[in-house]
Amino acid sequence: MQHKQRIGLYPGTFDPITNGHIDIIRRGSKIVDHLFIGVAINAGKGPLFSLQERSAMVQHEIDQIMAENKKNDIHSVIEVAPFETLLMHFAESLNADVIIRGLRAVSDFEYEFQMTSMNARLNQTVETVFLMASDRHQFIASRLVKEIGFLGGDIKPFLSSSVADLLLAKIENQKNHS
Repeated sequence: MQHKQRIGLYPGTFDPITNGHIDIIRRGSKIVDHLFIGVAINAGKGPLFSLQERSAMVQHEIDQIMAENKKNDIHSVIEVAPFETLLMHFAESLNADVIIRGLRAVSDFEYEFQMTSMNARLNQTVETVFLMASDRHQFIASRLVKEIGFLGGDIKPFLSSSVADLLLAKIENQKNHS
């Protein structure tokens, strides 16, 4: 009997993608055969980076993870997939079995609990799996990293070096055009 491929979806705005996101992607790729990283348009959050920029950042990080996974004999596929639809509709279009979400704190749980309940009402066949943030990443939030960067703080401990460079350039560009 052939194994049914387990498809996962890790959605987010990723503005920018942090080390916390990368940790969830690494860990999530170990529990599904194919992991889509759904980069949401989410204009309501007023992202600093465009959808294209965020998707490219995520793709760069995925390329690194896929290379590590290959060395460690982990065979899952990770793919970037931008979206602007209802999450459940997007999950259905990908034939996803699982939505992966990261939890940092109790406050995340309250929001995620509501979302999971609503998503289950929309489609009971797609499960939501929560991965607790690793202790070294529990406090990292894209919003806070951007704020630290705008105020001149050191953002490098929270981001890959390539993403940190992109964020610093974006901040510098905004400051020059203000």
